[in-house]
Amino acid sequence: MPARILVVDDDPDILEVTGFAVEKAGFETLFASDGLAAINAQQQEDPDLIVLDIGLPEMDGLEVCREIRKISEVPILFLTARDEEIDRILGLELGADDYLTKPFSPRELVARIKAILKRSVPAPKPSDAAVIHGALHLDAERHQCTFNDASVSLTGSEFRLLATLMIRPDHVLTRAQLVDALYGYNIHVSDRTIDSHIRNIRAKLSQAGCVEGIVTVHGVGLRMGSCKPS
Repeated sequence: MPARILVVDDDPDILEVTGFAVEKAGFETLFASDGLAAINAQQQEDPDLIVLDIGLPEMDGLEVCREIRKISEVPILFLTARDEEIDRILGLELGADDYLTKPFSPRELVARIKAILKRSVPAPKPSDAAVIHGALHLDAERHQCTFNDASVSLTGSEFRLLATLMIRPDHVLTRAQLVDALYGYNIHVSDRTIDSHIRNIRAKLSQAGCVEGIVTVHGVGLRMGSCKPS
């Protein structure tokens, strides 16, 4: 069955253009024009991905994302007309997987949707279906992460990023390498996007009792830490 994409925007023209591009790419499209309708559609229709405008009236996209993240880890791609970087970073820290700034190319939108859906599939290689490092365990087949037997809830992007680091825990990976692993080639993504995902993962691991999760090697990149319980 084709993936189901929920597009949320209060601009009818954006809904029409986005819907046409998404359907042409072979996906099934659902629509919502405000925040409450988006939350209801997510609960009732269970989409595979949500394209969510930040600038919604009454309940904005950031609040919608915050509410959805209380009940679901469905991938979210933000659309924003704002130039303020803080809005984009805040969206990522709330659990969004990616963002596009308006005006955008429908082709790039579809490319990003495909990239997000691709990385929401279990990330490790088939031979590494279960990845273990210290007290940290990843089960790709079940999309489960546990630390010292405590569950750690990760978005698709966070799961794939952590899996990329865990497969070779002693290797230092640059941010450019992590961008390629997460988004694929030929898609421009700011290093700050990776940094936001890393902050989220670190916070979640720390909350689960992980003393040293992901380590920054200054001037080089990132690698896994010892992942020992506190």
